[in-house]
Amino acid sequence: MSAAEVRPATPSDAAEIARIQRLTWRAAYTDLLGAQAIGELDAADLEGTWTETIEFPGSLVYLAVEGEFTVGYCVAGLAPEDEVAAADGTAPEDAAATGLIAALVVEPRWGRRGHAGRLLGTAAAGLREAGLERGIAWVAQSDHATLGFYRRTGWAPDGTVRTLDTGSGMLREVRLTGTLRLELTH
Repeated sequence: MSAAEVRPATPSDAAEIARIQRLTWRAAYTDLLGAQAIGELDAADLEGTWTETIEFPGSLVYLAVEGEFTVGYCVAGLAPEDEVAAADGTAPEDAAATGLIAALVVEPRWGRRGHAGRLLGTAAAGLREAGLERGIAWVAQSDHATLGFYRRTGWAPDGTVRTLDTGSGMLREVRLTGTLRLELTH
């Protein structure tokens, strides 16, 4: 196995992140999101969107790299109030100290090599450096692999769910939460 590492993304990485997103979503999320949503993703200006995301103040974007290959990415930052609020809309006492893992994606052919754990660990460290203490992530209720990954980090569902209209159906997501002082296990 080649050397694996995580590094901060730069705007020049936007095209590669867009490639990984398209490929991974097509492979892993077509059944969840529907062919129409995946088709719209193919037509979107993802490279421009990723450049804006990387440059956005407070946004932490990291890349997993193995050898010369970029194999995954993670996006994190302060959790927006509506993402961390309880189902009734009230903000928890620690809302200002809560980070959001907005995306954590590893290209399928590079899975099961520790990249997701390294990405999450690096993002958690970045969020802690920003003064945050707790993290949240939204995961499709039917995505058992991702739910299992987060559970192995010590994160668990907090009882909050949301339903998103994908254009071809409804997607139910659960919110997971946990400490940013991770102890990753296999």
